[in-house]
Amino acid sequence: MSDPHGARGAEHLARARALLAEHPVADGHNDLPWALREQVRYDLDARDIAEDQRGRLHTDIARLRAGGVGAQFWSVYVRTDLTGDAAVSATLEQIDCVAQLVDRHPDHLVRALSADDMEAARSRGLIASLTGAEGGHSINNSLATLRALHELGVRYMTLTHNDNIAWADSATDDPGVGGLSAFGCEVVREMNRVGMLVDLSHVAATTMRDALAVTGAPVVFSHSSARAVCDHPRNVPDDVLALLPGNGGVAMATFVPKFILPAAVEWTLRADENMRAHGLHHLDTTEAGMKVQHAFEEANPRPVATAATVADHLDHMREVAGVDHIGIGGDYDGTAFTPRGLEDVSGYPNLVAELLSRGWSDADLAKLTWGNAVRVLRDAEAVSRELRARRGPSNATLEQLDGRTA
Repeated sequence: MSDPHGARGAEHLARARALLAEHPVADGHNDLPWALREQVRYDLDARDIAEDQRGRLHTDIARLRAGGVGAQFWSVYVRTDLTGDAAVSATLEQIDCVAQLVDRHPDHLVRALSADDMEAARSRGLIASLTGAEGGHSINNSLATLRALHELGVRYMTLTHNDNIAWADSATDDPGVGGLSAFGCEVVREMNRVGMLVDLSHVAATTMRDALAVTGAPVVFSHSSARAVCDHPRNVPDDVLALLPGNGGVAMATFVPKFILPAAVEWTLRADENMRAHGLHHLDTTEAGMKVQHAFEEANPRPVATAATVADHLDHMREVAGVDHIGIGGDYDGTAFTPRGLEDVSGYPNLVAELLSRGWSDADLAKLTWGNAVRVLRDAEAVSRELRARRGPSNATLEQLDGRTA
C-alpha cells in the first residue's frame, strides 16, 4: 500500500473499515478447531476465545470483530495420518467443537447452514459460522458418510489434503489416479446433489480440471492463490481460473506466505525439514512446535510477505477469473507464519485498504469480501434442489466403480 502510515494510508484504512461494516469478510478457511484440538484437546475454558488469545491463536472474538469478519467457514480438518473410521471420528469431534464455540458465544457467533442464514446473521450483527471438511479422507470412501456430514452442517469438502486419497490426487503428492477416479467423479456428483460445495484447494491441477468437467454446481477454492504469481502446486493455474466464470465458482486467496511469496517457498522447505528433524509434524502449531519454528526463524530470517503480496494475487485473479469469482480464505490457525499486516484475523482491513490504494471500487470489494461467497453457496443450493427432484441418493462404492477397496 502506498504511504501506508501517512494521511492517504489512514484514509484508505478508514474507508476499508467502513466498507467492512456494510460488507464484512466471509472467509473461506480458518483452522481454529484443529488448533484447539492440538493445543488443549477442546478444553474451551483453557482457550476461551472471548479472551485475548494473542501469542497462542490467530483467532479470538475481539480480533474477529476488529477484522470485520461477518461469516467464517470453520475448517473441520483432520490430518491425513488419521485414516478410516479414525478420520471420521476426528471429523465429528471437529464439528462438535464448532457447535460448542457457537453455543458458548451466542452474542457473537451463530450457526449458518445456507446463504439466507449468512444474510440473516449479517443483519443481526453476528458472525455466521459454517463448516467445511478438509480432505476426502474424512468420509472414508462412503457416500453415506458424506451425506451424514452434510446433515451435520458441513457445507464444503476439500477433496484432498496434502496426500492423495484412493479416488483423488493431491497437489503435493505424486500422481495416483491421474485426477479423479470414477468414484471420485461420483463423490462430486453426490456433493452437487446434497448441496455441498466442491472445494478444490489442495488438489492436483488434474483433479481441478476433472472436477470442473463433472460438476453441475459452482466450485470453490477455499484457500488458494494464483500459480502465475507464485509457482507453488497449492495455487490455481490460469487455465483453471479462466474456467470459473463458466462454472460460477469462486477462488479465495490465501495468506500463507509459502503459497504467495516465491522467496518463502525454499525457506519453508528448510523449516519443514527442521521440524521433522526435531520429531515434529511440519504443520505442528502447538507451543512446542512453534518454539522450534521460532528458533529456526531467528537463526534463518524468513522472507516476509505483506498485505501487498496478497493483493498482487488478487489483482491477477481478478484479471483472469473476473471480480465475480474471487474471495478470501486466510487459513488462520492453520499456518505457523502469516504476512506482515495480516498477522491474525484482525488484519483484513489492511488488505482492503491496500486494494483501495490500487483503485479497487467499493462495489468490487463488496463482492470480494461478502457477495461472492454468499452467491456461490446460494447457487449450489439451487442446483441441489433441482437434482434432488430428479434423483435419489447414490449408494455407489469405491469397489463398484474403481474395482478396489482402498
